[in-house]
Amino acid sequence: MHAAVAPDVPAVMVCGDDELTVKERAARIFAAWQGGQSLGDEILDGAAGSVTEVLTVLDRAREALNTLPLPGSTKVVWLRNCTFLGSDRLGEAAAVTDALQAWARELQRLDWRGVRLLISAGRVDRRRTFVKVLEQIGRVEIYAAWSAEDRDWAERAAAWAYQRLREAGFEIDEEALVRLVNQVGPSPQLLHRELDKLCLYVLPRVRIGSADVAAVAVRHRTAQAFALADAVGDRDLPRALQCLEDELGSSGGEGDRSGLGILYGLAFKIRVLLWAKELVEQGWMHPEADYSTFKARLLRIPQEHLATDRRLTPLGVHPFVLHKAMRAARNYSRTELVRAMKQLLECNQAMVSSRLAPALLLQRLLVGIIGGSGGVRTPSP
Repeated sequence: MHAAVAPDVPAVMVCGDDELTVKERAARIFAAWQGGQSLGDEILDGAAGSVTEVLTVLDRAREALNTLPLPGSTKVVWLRNCTFLGSDRLGEAAAVTDALQAWARELQRLDWRGVRLLISAGRVDRRRTFVKVLEQIGRVEIYAAWSAEDRDWAERAAAWAYQRLREAGFEIDEEALVRLVNQVGPSPQLLHRELDKLCLYVLPRVRIGSADVAAVAVRHRTAQAFALADAVGDRDLPRALQCLEDELGSSGGEGDRSGLGILYGLAFKIRVLLWAKELVEQGWMHPEADYSTFKARLLRIPQEHLATDRRLTPLGVHPFVLHKAMRAARNYSRTELVRAMKQLLECNQAMVSSRLAPALLLQRLLVGIIGGSGGVRTPSP
């Protein structure tokens, strides 16, 4: 949830590469300030593609702020979609930098009684004098987009989706939420669209299940690695081979590099399955525990029983990912998982030193891991 903006805050900048959140947050602030309800309010387009356009935008914004509001009212000026506050060539142009510094000095001297300034933008350079002045006068809110490189992206996405559904009057099963987040990937815009589709699909029901997600939610390209890892965890060889084919097919011809990337992703999956199995065997976790119970118990594990290097401990993995591996770990014995790590190493060596195609090596690897001594599980319908 976003913090409310106090009525006496004269200026707010909402920025970041999470375009959807920036847009919605700025619109909420504008509404909270009762923007658009007075004839003096102004919404200015901050998108500019040249230095001349930037200077024109700034001149209009300065003029709007210096125009007196109607008697008894508060004027709201919203400069939205700014494209010149980052560290790119346009933002670093000398004329743009000088103009922003001049405006910053004006803002410091401005009598803010009866006027409010709202700026929404993409990524900004926080080192700029203009941004620092806005932080002094009012508030700067930065919203970073989710990235697959972020350890907590899955939990952030799940919490975001859950809150959205709750506000719309819908509920979602935990398993369905996990599946949706992993299937869509770290994209707020795409996840927002898929939530709308799901809500329309389940009506007049208000609860969303895994079958609903499977029926209508798309699988984004960035989520293909999760699909392959899930298939390995489920010990579903046909699905794993199909996921491998899909992922290699979307690599844009960069077969060698994508092959190593897929291999490292599989190594991470097997390592997490080993950690999950260890947690169960030590009696610290129950494989059927729900997510909230799992997180609480994870924090109570005695630290002396875990490695200090977070790369070598389950605490270095996000709980969202580790919890998902709890049930999948039952599909393999400890011996099979240890053997799988050896097979991954051998595949890595072959991929670097041999002339065999990465696709063939990865196919053999999947057959070896999923087949194993325990055989291939029958795919669920």
